[in-house]
Amino acid sequence: MNNKVIATIDVSRPAGRKIVCELQKKRTVTLEYPLPEGIEEMPTHKEVFSKLLEDLSEDYGLDMKKEFKF
Repeated sequence: MNNKVIATIDVSRPAGRKIVCELQKKRTVTLEYPLPEGIEEMPTHKEVFSKLLEDLSEDYGLDMKKEFKF
């Protein structure tokens, strides 16, 4: 028998935030927070860093990707 419960708590109201606060104090409770909508469309860290290096390369006239290995 599985002894788990999954609940959705609205934390936009004080009562919901109070419930979450009380649950956080319990050792046997694991809280999972959902990702914001549209997060799948966000660029990865590698893509952002690559774009940054391209911009720096243009600004300073150097190939910054040679200098930084990632």
